Amino acid sequence: MPLSPLPARALILASASPTRLAMLRAAGLVVTSEPARIDEVAIRAALTFEGASPQDQADALAEMKARKIAQRQPKALVLGADQILSLKGAVFSKPETLAEARSQIKSLRGQTHLLHAAAVLYDQGAPIWRLTQTARLTMRDVSDAYLDAYLARNWSAVSGSVGGYLIESEGIRLFDHIEGDHFTILGLPLLPLLSYLASRGLIPS
Repeated sequence: MPLSPLPARALILASASPTRLAMLRAAGLVVTSEPARIDEVAIRAALTFEGASPQDQADALAEMKARKIAQRQPKALVLGADQILSLKGAVFSKPETLAEARSQIKSLRGQTHLLHAAAVLYDQGAPIWRLTQTARLTMRDVSDAYLDAYLARNWSAVSGSVGGYLIESEGIRLFDHIEGDHFTILGLPLLPLLSYLASRGLIPS
């Protein structure tokens, strides 16, 4: 069945991420946010137990989010997205407290960690496109004094970030070297998504 162009059909972001929503809207897409309530911690634990790679975990979580909203909104295009941070194969969760963020960043200091950003697009109850991209970030061996001051200034802004940092603000000072797409680091493989939407006539091109 042919797909109709946007904005004639609704695009729903199955995520609570304000960063992803802002990226999509800045690109000129008409999009609303409808967060999918799934138990990410339990799902990640089960996937880890089953031996799923961090990339596969990000993809699975993105699909679960998209599928859940697509079941409620079968006529809409639904975009699920997720991001996983891994260090030497170990998966990190979003820090829930300032103390957890401090401990997490201390474990990342002087190391190269990976950010895996996955996106899955559903239409009419089925996945029609998916992609996972990975970025490599090498963190400086920042001092405890700077780390404490950084978190004191930025905790409210970074509390929803998987790494306890935002590279688009002061968090960039934590890093020596970054390899990978900027939007992947922000949590969404935006350029390939836009290319797919354009190729299917879902956005003007």
